[in-house]
Amino acid sequence: MSTVAQIMTKRPKSVGPKASIASVAKTMRQARVGSLLVKKGKQLVGIVTDTDIVRRGVATGKPLGKLTIEKIMTAPICTIEGSQSVDDAQAMMADLGVRHLGVTKNGEITGVVSVRDILSFYKRYAQSKIALDTGYSEPKISQD
Repeated sequence: MSTVAQIMTKRPKSVGPKASIASVAKTMRQARVGSLLVKKGKQLVGIVTDTDIVRRGVATGKPLGKLTIEKIMTAPICTIEGSQSVDDAQAMMADLGVRHLGVTKNGEITGVVSVRDILSFYKRYAQSKIALDTGYSEPKISQD
C-alpha cells in the first residue's frame, strides 16, 4: 500500500499569524490549495484552511478586516507520520473530522496531505485495478 509521503504536497506554503483573511484567501486561490501552514518565526503554530476561513471567519459576521489568521487557525496541527499508509490517513481524517494533516518525518512537518490528495489516490488506484481486472484502459485522446 502506498504511504502518505508518496501522495502529500511537499514544501507546503505558509503564512504568518498576523496575515489578513483576505490575503490568505488570495494566496490559497493562487496556489490552488485549501490550506496554508501558519508560521511564527521558524515555528509552525497552526494550519489555516478554507473551512476555517468560512466557519470561523466569514460565518461569525465579524468585520473580516479586523480578524487575523491566528484568530481562526486550527492549532495544534493534526499530524501523521509519512511512512503510514494512505488508509491510515483516511481513517485519521474521518476520526478527527479534519480534511488536512501535517505529514511528519522524524517529528518535523515535511508536507501536507488533504482529502483531495486521498481521493485522487483512490481514483488512480481504482482505475488501475479495473484495468488489471478487465484489461480495459481509458482511451487516449490524440493531441493532433
